[in-house]
Amino acid sequence: MKTVTTFAALFALAALAGCTPKTEQAAAPAASGASGTVAEGGNGVKLLNVSYDVARDFYKDYNPMFVEQFKKDNGGAEVSIQQSHGGSSKQALAVANGLAADVVTMNQGSDIDLLVKKGLVKAGWEQAFPDNAVPFTSTTVFLVRKGNPKHIKDWGDLAQENLQVVISNPKTTGNGRYSFLGAYGYALKANNGDDAKAREFVGKVLKNVPVFENGGRAATTTFVQRSIGDVLVTFENEANLAAKQFGAGQFELVYPPYSVRMESPVAVVDSVVDKKGTRKEATEYLKYLWSKPAQELGAKLYLRPADKEVLAAHAKELPPVETFRPTDVFGSWDEIMPKYFGDGGVFDQLTGGAKTAK
Repeated sequence: MKTVTTFAALFALAALAGCTPKTEQAAAPAASGASGTVAEGGNGVKLLNVSYDVARDFYKDYNPMFVEQFKKDNGGAEVSIQQSHGGSSKQALAVANGLAADVVTMNQGSDIDLLVKKGLVKAGWEQAFPDNAVPFTSTTVFLVRKGNPKHIKDWGDLAQENLQVVISNPKTTGNGRYSFLGAYGYALKANNGDDAKAREFVGKVLKNVPVFENGGRAATTTFVQRSIGDVLVTFENEANLAAKQFGAGQFELVYPPYSVRMESPVAVVDSVVDKKGTRKEATEYLKYLWSKPAQELGAKLYLRPADKEVLAAHAKELPPVETFRPTDVFGSWDEIMPKYFGDGGVFDQLTGGAKTAK
């Protein structure tokens, strides 16, 4: 009970820390969310960053860092950053449906491509910033309880009987999607590309999921705070945060030898910044993600920085892992999304209707 209380208190403090006059933390909007769901305040230009769920800890620290640098670089001009976090696809839909984001910082390129199709982001957004507009990457790992009582070493262990696996919903969150594709990619490799055997394996893993949570942070809360499940499948940065800050001494990380690579692309929402006149500020906000201080911050929070020197300096905390990109194994995101996560797709076929958290 003591662990649960500490975890909840730390999460509360983290949320409050983001609510400064310069960087305000907004509640995650629903898919049909509007800008009115975001708190107003601060001086000067206001930017809204609509982001995925487990990025909140990085932007809580990054935003005041950027605000200070922007002020130095622009003769004392002020800018304030507002945040909105939630499941990545829900967030993309919120922007598509009218949430006036100046920038989007997602964990999957297809979420930004959706905004291109809606005419909100210009095609070719990947070339607007270095590294195809991906300042950080991550990989999917396992968080287990102290001592690893279920002896989980690799993806294959997630299919064992009498095991509860905690993941977020692959239909609405990038975190859950990468978990699904990580398991599928492992099974394809283990079975020499035999798709039928891979589907059978993934189906067994999914049967071990008691409920598909609506976001990566919700899945962490379920596993750590509510003490549900034997293993949490999530991004490396989220697993480290839970193990080393929110539940120190209670959990262990397990790195599967072969896992999926997550890329976190960013883009300016052209239609919004042109209407508000905030293109300069929005562009500088994203560009600063590649600065040494920002890359160092990401590494300290267990995000894998694009800067190879910074990544090498943090090799102990971010060990080398053999990873695959989903698009190299399953085709483009435009092919992946309907085939695996669309209505009636592979995920629905294997679950018979997901048990989704309310």
